[in-house]
Amino acid sequence: MSKEVVLIFDIGKTNKKILLFDQSLNILHEEETIFEEITDDDGFAGDDIERLEKWMLDACEKYISDKQYLVRGINFTTYGATLMYLDDQGKRLTPIYNYLKPMPEGIVETLYKTNGGKEEFCRNTASPALGMLNAGFQALWLKEIKPEIFNRVNTILHFPQYLSHMLTGKCTSEHTSVGCHTGLWDFDRMAYHPWTSQLGNTLPDPEPVENTYPSKIFTREVPVGIGIHDSSSSLVPYFMKSEDEFILVSTGTWCISMNPFNAEPLTADQLKKDCLAYMSIQQKPVKSSRLFMGRIHDVNVKRLNELFEADDSDFKKVDLNEDTIRSLNEKSQGERVFFQNGVPDDYVDTSVEKETFSSFEEAYHQLIIDLVDLTEESIDLIIDKDDRTKSMYISGGFSKNPIFLKLMASRFPDKNVYTSEVANATSMGAALVLWKGIDNKYNPPIDLGLKSFEGDPSLVKS
Repeated sequence: MSKEVVLIFDIGKTNKKILLFDQSLNILHEEETIFEEITDDDGFAGDDIERLEKWMLDACEKYISDKQYLVRGINFTTYGATLMYLDDQGKRLTPIYNYLKPMPEGIVETLYKTNGGKEEFCRNTASPALGMLNAGFQALWLKEIKPEIFNRVNTILHFPQYLSHMLTGKCTSEHTSVGCHTGLWDFDRMAYHPWTSQLGNTLPDPEPVENTYPSKIFTREVPVGIGIHDSSSSLVPYFMKSEDEFILVSTGTWCISMNPFNAEPLTADQLKKDCLAYMSIQQKPVKSSRLFMGRIHDVNVKRLNELFEADDSDFKKVDLNEDTIRSLNEKSQGERVFFQNGVPDDYVDTSVEKETFSSFEEAYHQLIIDLVDLTEESIDLIIDKDDRTKSMYISGGFSKNPIFLKLMASRFPDKNVYTSEVANATSMGAALVLWKGIDNKYNPPIDLGLKSFEGDPSLVKS
């Protein structure tokens, strides 16, 4: 008997995944590939869209015809800040333009000037000024730099919706893609920003992310989701499972802290401190802050390795020592030892000498104390004065660091602090909204892999 599954394409900048989820969210099959980048018509590197299109269509044909499985639906979750341009026949007009492509001077300055100035525009659209990473500005760039192409544009789609369009022919948009630092969305009015009239009638109105449309290009009709932006997709399992309002702290190279329950508008100060807002599947703002914590950690550990002649992996063997934390806090009198004057441009604090510490273990404890201090500051940026969040979920690499976890639980005594291990959370999010679109009564078992951590007030700096 065939196993009922949904087919999910999880497309990152580097890794491209195919996953088959059953209704209980078990992964029955997973495969991963990496495509070499090619150059666009300006000679700048980016994804090979023709190869990716063929890979996606071949995979659909393969699994729809595989008698092991009954594919009940198909959905997509992809990286953001990427637009696709279609002509009046629904044909793609351009390669993928990489969001790392430099933005020429003069493209966005006039837009800022005519919309209240840069600071106000960024606040209103919850979009820090990031050049091509503000996806809407890519369309403005195409209009100004390549008018011969833009004049043929009938529809502009975000990347997930373009892949869905390939199977359904439907031109759609949804809030998680359009609302993520694109410069397209007016968060005060909760509508497309008035400046987008410059793009003509090219942007579809956003739809609920659970919507599906039939694909008829295969041997049988298959429901196809409209796609979802990867950052929002990773939050879906928590929305569907958590009974409390929560903050998600996703750690790794970047520490991304997300609060879906802070309705206060972004301030100019928050934008300057690397905060932004994007939209959840509930079509509400998710206030987010970020800290380059993994990078800061790694380069400073490398320096400590050199100072103490330690091996690269020795920091992983440092066990939590609460007496060491108390001793260091008393010694520092509540002040940071690392990053006293902020994080340096190259992230390495060379002002801290070996003689400051009695051992590598002590130095590493102090580094984590000060990284938690920076993390707390970053999280505080997204907590409003009427905060009602009760839970904090910590995922990613630092969720395995006992010193970091004990200190985080101690710094946030009003929260239930958990580590969370959700394998393929982004892919699972796309599967969840698809299953929900297929069956509105769908209520799946979701295992967030939670482990609770208790804090200790005596470990907090005085």
